[in-house]
Amino acid sequence: MKEKKIILGVSGSIAAYKGAEITRRLKEEGMSVLVIMTKEAEAFITALTLEALSGNKVYKEMFGGREYSDIEHISLADQADLILIAPATANIIAKIAAGICDDLLTATVCATKAKVLIAPAMNENMYLNKITQGNITKLKNLGYKFIAPRRGKLACGKIGEGCLADVETIIKEVKKVL
Repeated sequence: MKEKKIILGVSGSIAAYKGAEITRRLKEEGMSVLVIMTKEAEAFITALTLEALSGNKVYKEMFGGREYSDIEHISLADQADLILIAPATANIIAKIAAGICDDLLTATVCATKAKVLIAPAMNENMYLNKITQGNITKLKNLGYKFIAPRRGKLACGKIGEGCLADVETIIKEVKKVL
């Protein structure tokens, strides 16, 4: 059986550090992991950590550091068996819903024919905001899959809905979608 290639999109949430554990667990499941980090994610976790765990280059910039002739967002989109965005901020969800492709992650999502699985992580007020919920509904209607956030202690210190789903839940959903 062909090794499944997962693109893990890590966006700028405090939960970005869980990208390391998600990467490790996907590798344990026999999957190849290519990580795309948004600029904002770099405030929370380093590319070096994700590179070491994935065993692959981490992609960050739309047009940066081109060492070969491939157009990265197209090449990555074509390789993917699945794009998993975990954590997904309200911003990244809104950009995908609006078709905005101003970074490598959103451009890759727009260019792919692979399934896309999104695991939101944000403050409860942001998650329950009517605009965010409308964006999620729009994407679900277009065939995007979501892993609901869990209730727990948020970065602001309050208890609420918006914590990234448990890593094991994310891995289970990835396997189900594949």
